[in-house]
Amino acid sequence: MNSKHQFVQLSDGHFIPGLGFGTYKPQEVPNSKTIEATKIAIEAGFRHIDCAYAYEVEEEVGLAIRSKIEDGTVKREDIFCTSKLWSTFLRPELVQSCLERSLKKLHLDYVDLYLIHFPVALKPGEELYPLDENGKIICDSVDLCATWEVMEKCKDAGLAKSIGVSNFNRRQLEMILNKPGLKYKPVCNQVECHVYHNQRKLLDFCKSKDIVLVAYGALGTQRYKECVDQNSPVLLDDPVLCALAKKRKRSPALIALRYQLQRGVVVLAQSLKENEIKENIQVFDFELTEEDMKVLDGLNRNFCYVAMQFMSDHPNYPFADEY
Repeated sequence: MNSKHQFVQLSDGHFIPGLGFGTYKPQEVPNSKTIEATKIAIEAGFRHIDCAYAYEVEEEVGLAIRSKIEDGTVKREDIFCTSKLWSTFLRPELVQSCLERSLKKLHLDYVDLYLIHFPVALKPGEELYPLDENGKIICDSVDLCATWEVMEKCKDAGLAKSIGVSNFNRRQLEMILNKPGLKYKPVCNQVECHVYHNQRKLLDFCKSKDIVLVAYGALGTQRYKECVDQNSPVLLDDPVLCALAKKRKRSPALIALRYQLQRGVVVLAQSLKENEIKENIQVFDFELTEEDMKVLDGLNRNFCYVAMQFMSDHPNYPFADEY
């Protein structure tokens, strides 16, 4: 593994690289861009690749990983690959089939980490976002504890080395942690986390339970039209962040990523641009002072870019709680 990387130990003993490469992209960007960007990321030193069934780029990510294994850049065990169980597969009898689909697309025998992507269940079927005749999302009712039991079975079957959740709030995490007969607790909770929404309370709760927080949207998301309000503030243009970046002679993006690492958060960096991908890996080359960290803490405004508002009527919608 790249010696520059910081690793974080998960509660099950496995290690996750502190910096990951995010592979979500908007529909209008051709999938071939994902192959190129993922190869560049691996060449640059990224070893943690974060994808999901719902991103619809797993074949491309798999091709990139395979090509970098074949040319000797990495071995399979050097790569930490995450995928996620989509909401249309939360019924217990569907869980393993979603993972198997992802593995087939990725051309992998196992993923290093498998997450429940979102706690809201949607109507099963081939549509990622099933809609009724009025264009309203069709939800489903599923006991997440039953879903979790099958996640545990997938780990026992060797299909996933570690299992965790994403977009869960404290109440939902506690529901899994307090489940009678729990075999494995979630090793992590992947949530939106950045200087405008630093998730302090959720982070403290997760740390108290030995659950690693993984941050997506750490650079303020790529502001995709389909899920982010175009009037929302541009995080990397924040004057305080930019002034600190200038002072430290780094880009605002590197400061935003470094902030998370120093809080003990595993952070995902997402870009399709070669220069940005290569720059993001430089997050291990410097440190922020305690004073810098305080300044960045002061930017928090509990502002969420990806609110998934269209699922807000569901009782399991996670963002109605304070954290």
